[in-house]
Amino acid sequence: MAKKTRIKAKEKKGITTVKALSKHAMLSYAEAKSQKKEANFITSIVATVDDKVVYEVSTSQFLSKDPFMQFKFKGANKGKTLVFTWTDLEGTKRTDKAKIK
Repeated sequence: MAKKTRIKAKEKKGITTVKALSKHAMLSYAEAKSQKKEANFITSIVATVDDKVVYEVSTSQFLSKDPFMQFKFKGANKGKTLVFTWTDLEGTKRTDKAKIK
């Protein structure tokens, strides 16, 4: 079972900065072959505020273990909730939330 994604979201002068640390083994095809396991890594990440997508990215096996994401966006106020969701190759989906401070 995937552990909770640690999220910090801070708004300053109309720009929200998000830092997120996801716990995931990020097992690439090469690593999986050498360990005789199935490859599994995060394939997509979506962040929303009020059901509006503020960050969306497709990822690959080349992210490090426990990947760290940082991004900025405009249009969210303090007190709103940021919803951060990732999906991996096996179809596992993890959603975590954080209040914008």
